[in-house]
Amino acid sequence: MALRLLRGKDGRLTAYVPVSGGLARWTEDRPGGSSWTGPWLIRTPGLSQVTIAQGPDGYAHLVGLRRTEGKDGPKVDLVHATQFQTGRPLTAWHSLGTPHPKDRAKAQRTGPPAAALDASGALRVFVRNAGGGVSARRQDPKGTWERWTDWKGERVLGGLSAASTADGRLELLAPAGKGAALRWFQPKPGAAPKRGEDVPADARPDSASVVETSPGTLTHYWRDARSGELLAWRPDVPAPAPLGGAAGTGPVAAVRAVVDGHDCTVLAHQDTEAGRLAVAAHPSEDEAAGVWWTPTGEQGAHTPALALDDQGGVVLAALSLDGKLLVARQKTDERGLALHAWTRVGGG
Repeated sequence: MALRLLRGKDGRLTAYVPVSGGLARWTEDRPGGSSWTGPWLIRTPGLSQVTIAQGPDGYAHLVGLRRTEGKDGPKVDLVHATQFQTGRPLTAWHSLGTPHPKDRAKAQRTGPPAAALDASGALRVFVRNAGGGVSARRQDPKGTWERWTDWKGERVLGGLSAASTADGRLELLAPAGKGAALRWFQPKPGAAPKRGEDVPADARPDSASVVETSPGTLTHYWRDARSGELLAWRPDVPAPAPLGGAAGTGPVAAVRAVVDGHDCTVLAHQDTEAGRLAVAAHPSEDEAAGVWWTPTGEQGAHTPALALDDQGGVVLAALSLDGKLLVARQKTDERGLALHAWTRVGGG
């Protein structure tokens, strides 16, 4: 998991980032304010590869891969915890096991998780299994966990990306070998997930991300395996659209926002050539209109995250080289996607 930025039901933002020994968390003291509390360390030895899913109720579901040493050797399992209120402690971590409960060697090959909530409020957790396919485990709306199920698939590389539309229709993208990404989706809210056609994507592992760009439509992003260029794709589009700009690293952060009264998608990524972050905005679902990247922030800033504050303004967060949280907010008195100066929040 890179840095994640979430808005709770009370309008305050929370930033999460993996650190040695667990997770660091920063929380806004008030919605839209300049002061934050943190970092607060959520101690979880062996925790890595964390993803976070948030539902309409504002609850944050944290799912991570945990590696520990036991009397019988290394052990791997998936763990889950929930934060019900902004700034409050998490629940205890609950083990979800792996798709391979009786084979420790296979369990070691379990990939990083992805997670999303569907229309019923059920949480689904996805991983690449030891056979190169996808396995999933579902927590029903009452909190009961079902068994791991095999969603099939093949040659999955890792870096799964999952999300739900505002009406709760879930999609999963799994970068795979031979120039394809596998896709599962719910045809309508509450329907059983089904395998879609493969997406033409020669994607780098761990570069996929997704955001809802219009009601009911999710746009998926990834980096080309050779060039590192960002591409965008959504259903009913014949081919992935290039997003221009220099090559970068990691997934792109994306959020849908209003810019100058227009429905836009705002993007941020780590530009390896400029050595800093770059941001862009374009009309939602109109990549052909052009995407122009603007460098921002200090040298070495990395792992960008985007969110909307309680007033609908864009907030960009990142980490500095010395582990401090950097935050920049959208200016409301200027045209275009103008950001205020970066605020350095605290040490990690």
